[in-house]
Amino acid sequence: MGQSVKPWQRLVTWAETFATPLATAGVVLLLVVLILLDKGALRDKVLRLLGSNLYRTTDALGDAAQRVSKYLTMQLVVNATYGIPMALGLLLIGVPGALVWGLLAAVLRFVPYLGPMIGAIFPVTMAFAVDPGWDMVLWTVALIATLELISNNLIEPWLYGSSTGMSTLSLILAAMFWTALWGPIGLMLSTPITVVLLVLGHHLPQLRVLEVLLGSQGVLDESTRLHQRLLAGDVESAAELAVHHADEVSPEAFYDEVALGALRLASSGYDTMATAEHRHRVISGMERVLEELREQYPPPANQPTQVACIGGRWAVDSLAADMAAHVLSLHDIGARVVQVGITSPDYFARLDLKGVEMVCLCYFSPDPTTLAKYFVRRLKRHWPNVQVILAAWNFQTEDAEGDPVQTIGADALVTSLGELVAQSKSRLTRADGMPYLPAPLPEKERARLAALHASGVLDAALRGRFDAIAKRAADAFDTPFALVSLISDDWQITHGDASAAGRPAVGEPERGVPRPLSMCGHVAAGGETLVVPDVLRDPRFAANPVLKERGIRFYAGAPLQGDDGLVLGTLCLLDTEPRTLTPRDVLLLENMATEVMSAVEKRVAQQGDDKAPAGTAALPAGA
Repeated sequence: MGQSVKPWQRLVTWAETFATPLATAGVVLLLVVLILLDKGALRDKVLRLLGSNLYRTTDALGDAAQRVSKYLTMQLVVNATYGIPMALGLLLIGVPGALVWGLLAAVLRFVPYLGPMIGAIFPVTMAFAVDPGWDMVLWTVALIATLELISNNLIEPWLYGSSTGMSTLSLILAAMFWTALWGPIGLMLSTPITVVLLVLGHHLPQLRVLEVLLGSQGVLDESTRLHQRLLAGDVESAAELAVHHADEVSPEAFYDEVALGALRLASSGYDTMATAEHRHRVISGMERVLEELREQYPPPANQPTQVACIGGRWAVDSLAADMAAHVLSLHDIGARVVQVGITSPDYFARLDLKGVEMVCLCYFSPDPTTLAKYFVRRLKRHWPNVQVILAAWNFQTEDAEGDPVQTIGADALVTSLGELVAQSKSRLTRADGMPYLPAPLPEKERARLAALHASGVLDAALRGRFDAIAKRAADAFDTPFALVSLISDDWQITHGDASAAGRPAVGEPERGVPRPLSMCGHVAAGGETLVVPDVLRDPRFAANPVLKERGIRFYAGAPLQGDDGLVLGTLCLLDTEPRTLTPRDVLLLENMATEVMSAVEKRVAQQGDDKAPAGTAALPAGA
C-alpha cells in the first residue's frame, strides 16, 4: 500500500517545481538592476579588460550595442506582425479571449523555439473546449500554421536580415548552453548575449575564435577556397566555383577578386611550403579553370592584336597573363599571350610584336624591379614604340621606394585587371599615351545650376561655418587638405577650406580650377561618393595637370545634394600620399557632407520666409 501524500507535502512539491525558475529569474533581474545602476563603471572595466587599444574596444562595444538593439527592435516588430493577425483571426473564428491569446502569442515569441509552441497551445485548447465539433479547432490550427509559415519564411528573413550575423547552428547551440545555465531566462537572453560575444570576436584579435565559431560568414574567402580546391586536386569544384562567381558578377570580377588572390597565395608559398606536387596541381588545375571560362565566355573572333600579355618569370605569371588577355578580349581589345623563353638577346630579336601597340608584363614577385627593369630595357631597345604596362599583382605601394615606374622604365604600373583595362583603353585611344578624362556634364545640368543659385549655399555668411566643417574633416581623416567645393557652369569654386580656417567668417566663394580639370566635377556628374586611392594609378586622372602640379595622390569627395537630389558640390579630402578609406570612413564623410547642407538649410531658415535667400548672390567673376 502506497503512503498517502498529505496536502502540505503536495504544496511543497509544487513550490520546489516553481522555485528554481523563479529564483533564477530573480537572480537575473537583480543582476540587470545592479548592472544598470553601475553601467558606467562596468563599461570602463570591460574596456580595461579587453585590451589597451581603446579605439578598437570602443568600436566593439558600440557595434555590439547597435546589433543587439537592432535585433530586439526587429524582434518586437516580428512579434507584433504575428500577434495582431493572430488576435484578429481568432476573433473572426470565434475563439473566446482572442485578444488575450494574440497578446500572449506575441509575448511568448520572445522565448526562442519554445515560446511559439506554448503560445499555440492556449487558443487550440480553448477552441477544443468550447466547440462540440472540430471546425473551430481546425480553423485555429490552420491560422497558427499559416502565420508561422509567413513569419518564419517571409517576415523574419526580411526584417532580421544580417542583424545578428550568427549562423543557425550557433543560435541553437547558444540556446542550449544558456538554457542549461539559466533556464527559461537564459533561453530568452541567449541570442543577445551570443551576439555580443560574436561582435567582440570580430573586433578583438584575442577573441577571434568566437567569430569563427559563431559567425555566419564564410571562414575562408573565395580566393582561399579556390586555392584549397586546387591544392586538393578538386578541379571540378574549382571550375564550378569559378563559373558560379563569373555568372553572378562577371569573368573580370572573378579573375580580379578570386583567381589573382589564389595565385598570390600560390606564389607566396612557391619556394617554401609548396612541394612539386602542390605546384603541379595548382598550375594544371588553374589551366583547366581558365579553359572552362574561355568556353563559357568566348572572346570575339578575328580581333586584331593590340596588346601582348607576357608572364614574367614563373608559371603563375603566365596564368595571370592568360587571364589578362581574356579580360582585354572581352572588352574588345585584341590581346594574345606571348610565351617567354630564356630572356637572351636572341629571344628579344625573335620576339614577334608586329601590330602590337602595348605589352602587359605580368609578375607575382613582391619586388619585380630588377627582373622587370632588364626585360623592359631589352624590349624597348628592339621595339621602341611599344608601350609597356607592368602588372605587378603583389606590389605594395606603401613599401615602394621612389617611383617604380620611372625606375623600371615602364609606361604605367597596375595591380588589378580593372586598372589594366582602364589603362589599355586610355592608351590605345590617345596618341600621346597620357590618360586623362575631363569631368562630364550631368544630364540635368540646367536644373542643377538653377538649384545651385537658389539653394542658399553661395551665401557669403556661410564661409566661416564651411571652413570649420572642412577643418574638422581634415582633422578626422588626417589629411592636409579638405574643401567645400561647388560646381558652377565653368569652374569649381571653393567656399570652405580647412587650410584657411581662421580667416573672416564672411566672404564670397573663390574660383578654383576649371571644371574640366575638377575631380569634384566627376562627383557632380555621377551623383555618388568618389574615392581615388592613388591618382597616379587611375587612368582618369593620372595626367591631370592640376593634380600633377600640386602633387595630389589621393582624393575622396562626398556629394552635397539639394532637396531635389541634384549635386551642387562636394565635401572633399585631398592628400599628397596614396591612401584608402574603409566603408565606415566613407559613411562618415557622407554624414559630414549632409552636415554642410544642414548648415545651409539653417541659414536659409534664419533669413525668414519673406526674404530672398542670400544664395542668389552672384558667382565670382568668370564662374
